[in-house]
Amino acid sequence: MNSSEAAQTRVPRDFESLRSVIIERKETMPKRLAQVAAYALSNPDDMAFGTAASIATAADVQPSTLVRLAHHLGYEGFSDLQNVFRARLRDRTLSYEERLLSLEAGATAGSDAELLSGFLNAASQSVARLASTVDGETFTKSVDVLARAETIYLVAKRRSYPLTAHIAYAFGKLGIRHQIIASPNGIDAEMALFATGKDAVIAASFSPYAAESLAQAQELAGRGVPIIAITDSVFSPLAAAATHWFEVSEADYAGFRSLSASMALAMALPVAIAERRRSLRRKSKRNGPE
Repeated sequence: MNSSEAAQTRVPRDFESLRSVIIERKETMPKRLAQVAAYALSNPDDMAFGTAASIATAADVQPSTLVRLAHHLGYEGFSDLQNVFRARLRDRTLSYEERLLSLEAGATAGSDAELLSGFLNAASQSVARLASTVDGETFTKSVDVLARAETIYLVAKRRSYPLTAHIAYAFGKLGIRHQIIASPNGIDAEMALFATGKDAVIAASFSPYAAESLAQAQELAGRGVPIIAITDSVFSPLAAAATHWFEVSEADYAGFRSLSASMALAMALPVAIAERRRSLRRKSKRNGPE
């Protein structure tokens, strides 16, 4: 196999693989290519629907830059690259009924054991990936910020909501003051106004990002409230608003994405925060007046 053929085999043909390649190469990309690559990962729907001209205008680059990016990543041209975003959109918009029909037509049809195995494998892959990529220093810094906060606010919607629901449960058991910004009567914005720079936020959102979660996190960050984010990309709008953030890439099975790695992180954070607070209290007592 010659070098050209070898490069072609590495051309990503699904969105997750493309995202990984862009993140891996972002530090060495020319400035304009990195700029449009960041736009592409943050606005995948626009990449799927738009024309080269409209996308270039939105990303503030020349249309030729899109072609250069495509060639840089190994694609034949912009249309070849755009097909990856269109495929992602088709996969994302499958209804749950369509996903079930796909399962029924697949190799696991009629096999409950194989179906279970598929989900367990996806969960295992997610946890293993996080274990190999998570930055221990980021975890320590995040725990320090959260342990010193007067109140910890929790921001998540849709698929990410179970993470903050579990964190809230753990905080309740551990005696950590917190507030989920999720109200049945629509006063989320008013609830967020109580947060100050003495507090902190845990926010979670994955592509396609929940607009309300992003808006709340950005507004809170703009007021000087520290944000600890759980998200899926260095180019995530949530990461851009965060003081510290964790990249969690979850595997999926038949279009149903795991939350296993994210939940492991959500379980570890409250315990680590509680332990850090105990340590800070002990230190305060030792250094206090006799």
